[in-house]
Amino acid sequence: MSVLSEDRERREDPQDPDGHDGHDGHDGRTVAPEPAAGQGRRAPGAGPRVWARDLALGTRFAVTGGRRGWLRTVLTAVGVGLGVALLLTAASLPSMLFQREVRESERLPDAGYTVTKPGPDTFLYLRTDTLYHGDAVTGLLLRPEGPKAAAPPGSDRIPANGTMLVSPALGELLASPEGALLKKRLPYKVAGTIGQAGLIGPAELRYVAGTDFLTTDNYDGRGRTYGWSVPEEPMNAVLLLLVVMACVVLLLPVLVFVATAVRFGGEQRDRRLAALRLVGADTAMTRRIAAGESLAGALLGIAAGVGFFAVGRQFAGTFEIWDVNAFPSDVLPVSWLAVLIVAAVPVAAVVVSLFALRGVAIEPLGVVRTATPRPRRLLWRLLLVLAGAGVLVPSLRGITATDDTLHTTGIATGATLVLIGLTTLLPWLVEALVKRLHGGPVAWQLATRRLQLSSGTAARTVSGIVAAAAGAIALQMLFQATQNDFMRPTNMDTARAQLQTTVSARNGDEARRTITALTGTRGVTGVIGTIESSLWRPGPPDKGMDFGPITSVSVGDCASLRELATLPSCTDGDVFIALAHGKEGPEDDWVTRTARAGATAALRDPMTHKGGPVPTWRIPESARTVDSRLDPMGRLQYGVLATPKAIDATRLDVPSAGAMVRIDPAVKDAEEYVRNTVAALDPTTRVQTLQDVERDAQFSSVRTGILVGATLTMLLVAVSLLVTTLEQLRDRKRLLSTLVAFGTRRATLGWSVLWQTAVPIVLGLALSVIGGLGLGLVLLRMTGKQVEDWFVFLPVAGVGAGLILLVTLLSLPVLWRLMRADGLRTE
Repeated sequence: MSVLSEDRERREDPQDPDGHDGHDGHDGRTVAPEPAAGQGRRAPGAGPRVWARDLALGTRFAVTGGRRGWLRTVLTAVGVGLGVALLLTAASLPSMLFQREVRESERLPDAGYTVTKPGPDTFLYLRTDTLYHGDAVTGLLLRPEGPKAAAPPGSDRIPANGTMLVSPALGELLASPEGALLKKRLPYKVAGTIGQAGLIGPAELRYVAGTDFLTTDNYDGRGRTYGWSVPEEPMNAVLLLLVVMACVVLLLPVLVFVATAVRFGGEQRDRRLAALRLVGADTAMTRRIAAGESLAGALLGIAAGVGFFAVGRQFAGTFEIWDVNAFPSDVLPVSWLAVLIVAAVPVAAVVVSLFALRGVAIEPLGVVRTATPRPRRLLWRLLLVLAGAGVLVPSLRGITATDDTLHTTGIATGATLVLIGLTTLLPWLVEALVKRLHGGPVAWQLATRRLQLSSGTAARTVSGIVAAAAGAIALQMLFQATQNDFMRPTNMDTARAQLQTTVSARNGDEARRTITALTGTRGVTGVIGTIESSLWRPGPPDKGMDFGPITSVSVGDCASLRELATLPSCTDGDVFIALAHGKEGPEDDWVTRTARAGATAALRDPMTHKGGPVPTWRIPESARTVDSRLDPMGRLQYGVLATPKAIDATRLDVPSAGAMVRIDPAVKDAEEYVRNTVAALDPTTRVQTLQDVERDAQFSSVRTGILVGATLTMLLVAVSLLVTTLEQLRDRKRLLSTLVAFGTRRATLGWSVLWQTAVPIVLGLALSVIGGLGLGLVLLRMTGKQVEDWFVFLPVAGVGAGLILLVTLLSLPVLWRLMRADGLRTE
């Protein structure tokens, strides 16, 4: 068998899809011995039984070929298994997202109907939320109004007053030193744990608390049951385009890797196929047997993939990617997608193997290569790209953000053809370049010579990177150009304040104490604080009106009032009438019906006040009219602005303390101290973080999903590159040992492995940049958008460079082991 190994040569690399011919040194024709009489002659058109027999024989060879045969089969199984596991994960995303949405809706009190009167089965509720170190903490406050009030999903009871049920993640956080500040913010005793039915994910920070302070003045509503279905908002065409492109970009590298894994080859398989020809098998039979070997690896890969998936889903709640995680029971593939994956992988293994061997000469005694192989053909590769563009362009024409329909099949098909065309261009590009490389250091010469002998294998190693990188560049261009359609400026000024809250108070003194408490909070450098209420025009409303003129009044110091209006000067005791000129709120003439110098204003609503005369306040004659100024929240205030000495704030009706807070970024947890102060004043009050822009919820959801998928895909690309590199090193074990035995330094061989990885990746990234920018430009032009940044490829190039270094470092231990002298042993 070893003689066959030494003497036999193939017409081309057995994994080369282009069909390089073996030659006789003159006219390029294959020279091969004629098969013996009765050997290699079979009737054309083998039937299903023959196919089944030959595939079964190949499968048997794959698992009975000794340690080296098993190693090749295991490598193939691992490669296919990783791809299958990721495909099954992708097929689980719809189920996972659906289950999260179901639990989110089922745990909300049903607001589909109004419960006006308390009963034995009713409860008052208030939804709360806060942030802690950037993570959302959600809560539900409940006050049962009868003994039969329903418990929320995930719990068997409504917590008693002053106690709460917490999610496992929140319980763990509160019990740790890192949760000390949050523990002060939640003044409830932990009395139990919320079950899975009440959580959207295992990492969610959530609590359900029982309280006695909820009333019809501070509640969200009264309910009997839980479960609230919110009408689903249709997704517009641009977001659909992002989703479709993301699916193509993220899944195509997985399919490329599976196709590469089933083509892992070895010298032992070649010797076995040559021996089969020697004992009488014809070419078609040997190819079917070879396909059977790949089929065995694919079947084992499916089993491994299902195993990887089953094990991985148990840790779904442990890992959190871009703030998304799930319960293991949620990670369940859609049934028809799972069946499709399991059925398609073995078929693809057989088809890919037959395609790879279509131009390979497997002869009984071998074929000698003595002439230059035929160059790869470029035309059909370009036709794939052009065909993809031809399908893509009509499908994208005239798409706008207001549309809610999209020709998804055409776009997915066109993008897939373009990206596949780019991956098929890579072998041609690598071959065209490396055949012109000569000279240089020894490591460089070893690398380039290896690439010249087997450029197809090297190109296929990084073909997944080409598809992923080109698609990522196009997708990023699309994101940058369309994000402005889903982001709106808030007009907030984060330089003037970082937090905002409005705390209800029973009287003016309590509102003033609120502002004082915030001013004295650790890490606070300033508070734009006002006591806010309303003023009414005395007397009955005008004829034909249901209510009289009303305006707002804000009481604060001069520094705070200057943030609300343009003041010529200000001393304590001054009063100003701020007008927004109709830009926000009512027109000026409505405001001045109540707020004008010398006018008397009512401090209670004349239409509802009972129990004596309506209290009034006379606006000083010295009150000046000023223009409103955008406050840090981006709003224009209107009405009366008064300093503390101008009006007794204790006389105001139902006042509240409005505060916009500046914090010192150098003080750690300054934001948390502010939230704790507000929670101590009123646990139902929210604190808002100021931000310059606001993203559309659907856009944010799509963006998060794509980032999760991209992270998983890049991990697969890194693993696939490593597995393929290790498989190639194993195939060259004898050659590496021989080179070391002849005095080649190990460092030289290490550098040669680096160059063998780097050259195809650099060429692949260059092709990805060109193809990705071209694809992105087509997508943008068809949607009427312009390129925002031509340098979006730089991060992708950085990832590619990182992969080169990572794969080289991880393959070095295997390389050192393969360069030992026992690699020269043979049988």
